[in-house]
Order: sequence, then C-alpha cells, then structure tokens
Amino acid sequence: MDETNGLLSRNVVIMNFSGVYDMEGLPHNSRYKWLDCRHLSGTDCYCDEEGKNALVKLIGECPAGGVHFIDSGNYHYLTKFWTDRITRPFSLVVFDHHPDMQPSLFDHILSCGSWVKDVLDSNTNCRNVVIVGASDELIRAVPHGYEEKVHFYSDNDLNKEESWRKFSREFVADPVYISIDKDVLSPEYAVTNWDQGTMDLKELEKLLYIILRNHPVLGIDVCGEFLPDSDLTENLKDATVDGRINKALLRLVSARCDE
Repeated sequence: MDETNGLLSRNVVIMNFSGVYDMEGLPHNSRYKWLDCRHLSGTDCYCDEEGKNALVKLIGECPAGGVHFIDSGNYHYLTKFWTDRITRPFSLVVFDHHPDMQPSLFDHILSCGSWVKDVLDSNTNCRNVVIVGASDELIRAVPHGYEEKVHFYSDNDLNKEESWRKFSREFVADPVYISIDKDVLSPEYAVTNWDQGTMDLKELEKLLYIILRNHPVLGIDVCGEFLPDSDLTENLKDATVDGRINKALLRLVSARCDE
C-alpha cells in the first residue's frame, strides 16, 4: 500500500537489529517509530522467506513516507520491501559504494548484494535506477542487460563539475525514492562494516539537496551503521561518527519539509 503523497514527511522509522541507534543517541519520542528487529532470524545479509514475511508485516504498520533507518549495510535489501509499497511510477536513487546488482548466491533468497537487481526484475513501477558513488571496478562487474534502466555516477565522476550538471538533468519526471548506504562516504566521515568510497559529507549533502529541491521524494532510507562489538570505548567512538552523519541527514530533510 502506498501511503505517500509525493511530499517528504518528518516521520522517522528506526529498524533496530543491533542496538546501534541507542548508542548513537537517536531519540525515543512521538516522531520516531522504533521497530525491534533483534529477535528476527534469517535476516542478516540474506533474507529468507520467514525473515521476509516478518519484516514486511513489521514495516506494514509504518508510514511509507519519511526517513527509514535500517541499520548496517547487511540489511540494505530492506529498500526493496519499502519500495514494493509504492504503487506509482518512481525512480530509485541509490548512494552506495557497491552497485548491489550481483545475482544472489542462493536461488530465490534476497541479499544485501542483489537487492537492486531484484527491484529491477520485479517492480514494474521502478522506471529507472541511478547509482551514485560506486567504484568503477564494481560497476564493470554488473551483469549485462540493465544498461537502459541503470545509470551510474562513479566515485571518480563526482569530482568533475560537468558531472554535477549532468546529475541534475538526468532524472526523469517521476517521483524518487532515495536510498543511502553510508559506505559511499570515505572512512573519514563514516564507520561501516564494508569497504568504502571517497565521497565527503558536503558532496553527499549537495547531491541530496539537488534531488530534494527538484523532485517529489516518496521516502528515504539510510543504512551503513557500524557493527557494535565487545569494545565499548571503540563502540562509543564509532557511534559518535555515524550518529553525526544521521543527524546531518535528518537536518537536511527537516529543512526541506519546512520550506
């Protein structure tokens, strides 16, 4: 069910798989809907049928618009479940160091590395995908057959002035859904559990601003949190870095909603 009206809302959904968001200081109040996912099985990196059914039911209780925090990059496939609820044509804009378009190692099981391909294969409302910040090497490994529906801006492209102008012209007239994996950022700006790109926070904010100013946005999700371990001191350090990014993204969305 599509519950969006083309205007980005202030609603925030927090999908808590690891406990990381409490460490980062995201609040518990009426604006933030916390979903406890810690008890779910079959969801880490790969999502089996049992995990899928549980997650689809869980997010079905939440507004489809707004911002969705979906924990580490291991759960990036959740973007597919959120976008499955959109019943109008849309473009998917993905900020990610990895294209996430490799066939899953296990038949019929969604994974964090295959979900973009799965969206293209199954969601007829998704008219095209723009992937921003992927490495050139990983782009070359994308399976053939998707050239007309997928457009790439590699991390090397983003340093060229013409690419900024091309980026702003590329989008079609459809509304967009934005998915952000913080591994698109360099390690100076985010701590993730995957290898990372070269983008800095100002670059990310500039591109998001272009989209938010020029296109109806149906929703946003954010992943790429660090994975907590037994080192409490290191956890707090990493939580400070990642929490700063999340708060910056929320400020950007709030400023757009206030206009």
